[in-house]
Formats: sequence, structure tokens, C-alpha cells
Amino acid sequence: MTHLPNLILDLGLILGAAGITTLIFKKLKQPLVLGYIIAGLLVGPHVAILPTIHEIENIQIWAEIGVIFLLFSLGLEFSFKKLVKVGGASSIMALVEVVVMLLLGYLSGKLLGWSTMDSIFLGGILSISSTTIIIRAFEELGVKSQRFAGLVFGVLIVEDLVAILLMVLLSTLAVSQQFAGSEMLNAVLKLGFFLVVWFLAGIFLIPTFLRKASKLMNDETLLIVSLALCLLMVILAAQVGFSPALGAFIMGSILAETTKAEKIEHLVMSVKDLFGAIFFVSVGILINPETIITYAGPIAIITIVTLVGKAVSITAGGLMAGQGLKTSVQSGMSVSQIGEFSFIIATLGLTLKVTSDFLYPVAVAVSAITTFTTPYMIQLSTPLYKFLERLLPEKWKRSLDEYSSGAQAINTTSDWKIVLRSYVVNLVLYSVIIIAIVLLAARYLNPFITENVINGQYGDIVTTTITLIFMAPFLWAFAVYHPQKEALGRLWANRNYRSLLIVIEFIRIGLSILFIGFLLNQFFPVQVSIAVGLAIIGVLAIFSKRIQKFYIRIEQRFMMNLNAREIKAASKMHHTLTPWDVHLTSFDVSHESVVVGRSLFELQVREKYGVNIAVIERGDRTIMAPTRQELIFPGDRIYVFGSDEQIEKFRQFVQSEADLQVERDRAEDVKLQQLVISETSPLLGATIRESGVRERTKGLIVGIERRGQRILNPESDFRFQVNDIIWIVGSPWRIRALEAVNTVMAS
Repeated sequence: MTHLPNLILDLGLILGAAGITTLIFKKLKQPLVLGYIIAGLLVGPHVAILPTIHEIENIQIWAEIGVIFLLFSLGLEFSFKKLVKVGGASSIMALVEVVVMLLLGYLSGKLLGWSTMDSIFLGGILSISSTTIIIRAFEELGVKSQRFAGLVFGVLIVEDLVAILLMVLLSTLAVSQQFAGSEMLNAVLKLGFFLVVWFLAGIFLIPTFLRKASKLMNDETLLIVSLALCLLMVILAAQVGFSPALGAFIMGSILAETTKAEKIEHLVMSVKDLFGAIFFVSVGILINPETIITYAGPIAIITIVTLVGKAVSITAGGLMAGQGLKTSVQSGMSVSQIGEFSFIIATLGLTLKVTSDFLYPVAVAVSAITTFTTPYMIQLSTPLYKFLERLLPEKWKRSLDEYSSGAQAINTTSDWKIVLRSYVVNLVLYSVIIIAIVLLAARYLNPFITENVINGQYGDIVTTTITLIFMAPFLWAFAVYHPQKEALGRLWANRNYRSLLIVIEFIRIGLSILFIGFLLNQFFPVQVSIAVGLAIIGVLAIFSKRIQKFYIRIEQRFMMNLNAREIKAASKMHHTLTPWDVHLTSFDVSHESVVVGRSLFELQVREKYGVNIAVIERGDRTIMAPTRQELIFPGDRIYVFGSDEQIEKFRQFVQSEADLQVERDRAEDVKLQQLVISETSPLLGATIRESGVRERTKGLIVGIERRGQRILNPESDFRFQVNDIIWIVGSPWRIRALEAVNTVMAS
């Protein structure tokens, strides 16, 4: 009889148990993750119902691979551009939740008599919600097109990055075994430095590589190349002291910006599902049922803390961000669970041997309970909101509405804010790039040249010359480049600001000289560095135009790669007028839809459903503020403005099976913005028809706020008055142009 290795026997046992349990859970319409955990419990060493696995150590290695591919897939869905485009409301809500849950988790652990490290890790476990469970619940309950869903998607995006940061900080804390502020700060700065370096280098190199090699790639080679890139970044992350999971997440987020992202995500899905299943089964293998029974009391307490703490913290964050009571309560009730990242953080504590054995099964038990409660929490959100609305005094409700309206106001961005923000962004990016180039030259290039090409001082000179060539375009951009020339020109025209602008320019040049000194100091004495540095500045000045052309080429290549696949996050698609409980969303028109071939006049969508069709996208064409004679064609994307109830009725009419599409490439951005009528505005006294707002912004006026009263869908003969707040759906740059005219007239 042929002998089979234990690894194959264990793998067959794991997948067999997982297959059976997932079929059962699929039939019961329960999350498959719970099925995997129960499968692990059944084949683990603590339950004797089924045959038991032989070598847990080997399964743990498979589980680590599962974590890598899980985070690689999360990175493909994450993308740094999504994080940048997440609304301020979602960011505030996520940060409030994380801080509150970290504190509640720590205090709960201490009250239960647990060690400091157990309590800290408990806080980290409770602070991250489950993306998989929430998305599945939204789909089953049919609420993805509602306004609060967009905010929740934004919260989950921010939480993904916070989870990565928590993993780094908890690892640092576990190693040092003390709250050393300097070590924590060093860990955060180190993480930020490598995130910027990896993202910039990855976006510059990887999309170009995939584009050049696209003719040679079929599905098989693209899968192999993608997994190779993932594992190479895993190795690189481990080499610089980070967890392998972080490297997988970063590579996924880089590939998410490429035109191959969707295809890679589809190809990797099967690999992720296989190893992810093994990971979740390994979670169950480590659970001892006796431990869960022993800690039933703490599990119940922590479950209540999770449900209440997350609901209250997210609701409070939503109110702070001006999202209104209904949206805030719905958002808070949606994220009251823990999931994948919580397991990974719990596994991290076990791997580093800094947490007690009971913490892991306690976390899994809390996750299982809160997973079951998630759909019911979402369903209870509306009754809870109505109860709170009846309970709150009228004065409080009026104050919340006024605060929400004020928080949504869009003010004209000053030139100083534009210029200073560009300077800060350039300072961070170019500093990171220059420092990275110098460190790479000192640690790798110089030893290679001195050992294999030219040794001694001549080798240092060659290294310095090569490094300066790579640094030159970024030094020029750091010291000379002005990305916001128009705003800078307007500031320079004001004589009062010139002296301050000159000081800023000298500071930029001075910092550039310091960077040159930083490079020279790696290889030469201080006196030589100063003299050579001044000479280098002169050379850079002579070749300034050539360096500028080279830098522009680099920037154009980077921006081309970055914008190759435009992605819009869900929170940016849900532009909201909170006090009115209305928002902007979109639907795709199928070939079978009843609206195909009919005009907007014929459909009478405003009269029948109370919604406005603000924009129609047809291929590469964007029809802003379509007229009543405009026809609807198959494949059109229509942007609809209205309340949750109105939009849901209209969605059922247009496309009963259509889901909200929160990500896509678009020909022209569509946004909800605000404009205030000043005393000297050219729009003052004009009607909507006379103002020409529709023609000038290619937009649609959907609401007007006057002295606390709100008018939704105003008629065309409505006349503007001083301090009227106009809400316009349309192209942001066109609306900003009209806003600029309004501001200039006012000044």
C-alpha cells in the first residue's frame, strides 16, 4: 500500500469537512465563514466526532498562506485611490469607532481581570468590522442603494488601512512589551515611509510592465505573474521588518490601480477561496469547546460591548460628521460585528506568544454571535431611528438638522489653502523619494560598485554621481516646481503676500541643499560635502531645463498609470442633502427595461416617483441635465436624485434586478455641490430659467434652502434672493467656475 504524507491526509480531511459544512450553511443561508470554523472544530484535536488531523504545524503554514491571499484580495478591492476619495464623513465615523472600541476593549479586558497585553489585543480585535459579512447582509436585505450603505462602504475602506496600522503597532508593542512612545512613533513613521515608497514605485513600474507584456499574457500567465508579484512584495515586507500580510495587502492595492485589476481579482478568486477556507478551518482547529464554556460569561459581556459600542460609536461619528439621525443610526447598526481582520489580529497575538490561549476562542465565539445578529441589527435600525425621533425634543431635532445642513456646506477654497496643501504634499512625497534613493545607494549601490567596479574614494564618487542623476528630477521638483501656478499667481499679484512667498521659496531651496548634504555625508567628510554641494547646485541650475523635461516625463508616466482605471468609491456616489434625506445614486438600464426607447417626458419620473434624472451616461458621452425630450437607451447609466423610498420605487420600475454600481470608469465626474447667493451675485434677483445655471454648469438645480426652509425640486420661475443656498447636481469643475464668478463679484 502506498504511503501518503500526513500533509495530504490532513488537507483531504480539512477540505472534506469544509465542503460538507459549507453545503449545509449554504442551505441554511448562513455565512460560509462560520461553516469553515465549525469544520475546523470537528476535525480538530478537541472534538472526537470525526477523524483528527495529524500535524497542526503544517496546517498553520497553509493558514499563513491563506492570510496572505486573503489580504491580497482585500488589497485588490481596497486601492489607495479609494482611500483618498473616501468622504470626510466616513473617515470621521471610522476613526471615532476605532478609538472608542480600542478603549472599550481594553477596559473590558481589565475589568475581567485579564493581562494588559490581552486587553490591548482585545481592543484591536473589537475595533474592526467584517467587510464580507456586511456586504452579504446588504445584498440579502436589498439596501445597497440606500444612502447609509455608501457611508458604511467608506467606513470599511478606512478600517482596512487602520487594521494594517494596528497590526504593525501591536507587533511593535508585543516585541517591546512596553508603551514606548518613541518606538510607536518610529513604527508609524516607518510604515508611512514604506507605504509611500512602495505605492509610488509600484504605480510607476507595475502598470507599465503589465501594459508592455499584455500581448504575451493569457489568463494563466497573468495569474502566475500576479501571484509572483504578491509573494515578492511579501518577501520585501518581511525583509524590512513588517508582517508578510502587509506586503500582500500593499501589492493588491497597487494592482487595484491597473487596468488588469478586475481580471486579476477574478483569476485570484479561486486561489483565495481555497487558502482562505484553510485559514478559517485552522481558526476552528485551535478552538477548545471547554474554553468557550469556561469563558461563557466574558463572551456574553464582550458581545454586548461589541454590539452596543459599535452601534453607538458609529452613530455618534455620523452625527459629528453631520449625516443626520436616520443615516447615522442605520450606519451604526450595520457594523456591529467582527470578522476576518479580528481573526488575523488574534492569530498575531498567538504567533508572537503575547496573548493567553483563551483570547482566540473568545474572539471567534463573539464573531460567530455577532455574525448571526447582523441582519437583525440592520432591520432594527429604522424602528430604532423612529423611536429616537419620537423620544428627542423638537429643539434637539431642529439643532441636529441645522448642524447637518451646516456641515454639508461647501465653501470656496482659498488660494492659500490650495498652495500650502500642494507644498505639503510635495514636501512629503519628494522627501520620501529622495531619502529612499539615498538609502538604496548607500546600502546596495555603493557596496556593489566598490567591490566589483572601482574601489576606494573613486567608487564613492561614481556612486554619488549615479545617485545624483536619479535624484536630480525630484530635487528640481522639490525646489522649483509649482503645481498650482494659477493660485500662486493670484497670491503673487497681492503685494502683501510676496515676502511670505519668497520666504517659502528659500525654505524649499534650503531643504534641497540639506538633501544634497545628506547624500554627500554618506561618503565624504562634512567640509567636502559643503563645497561639493554648492558645486552640485550650480550644475543643477545649468541643466535645469533638461531636468525639468525629464521630470515632466516621469510625472506624466506616473499619472497615466494612476488614472488608467478610474474607480469611484461608494461614499462618493452617495452625495447627500442630509436634512432632506435625499441623495444621488445611479442605475444601469438593461436591454429588457420598460424605460428603453421612452423619453423623460413620457416616463414622467418626477410626477410619478418624485425623483430627478440629473445625468445620463451613454458610452463615452455624458448628458448633463437631460431635457424632457431625451430618450433612454439600453446600456445607459442614469443618475437619479431623491430619497431612499423614492429611489427604491424607481429602481424597481427601471430594473428590478439591477444592483447599485459603486465603481466604474466615467467620462465626466458627477457631484452634488452647493452655491450661496451673495449680495453682489450676478444671479441675485434672477429666476432659475433666467440665470442660465443649467446651461452654464450643465447641471440641475435640485434644491434651495432659504432662511431655514428647504424647497426640493424648485420650479423654473423660482427667483433667487440674498443668502439662498442652491444645491446643484453636475460637473464639479463647471460648478466651481460659476462659484468663482459669484465670489469675484462678491469681492
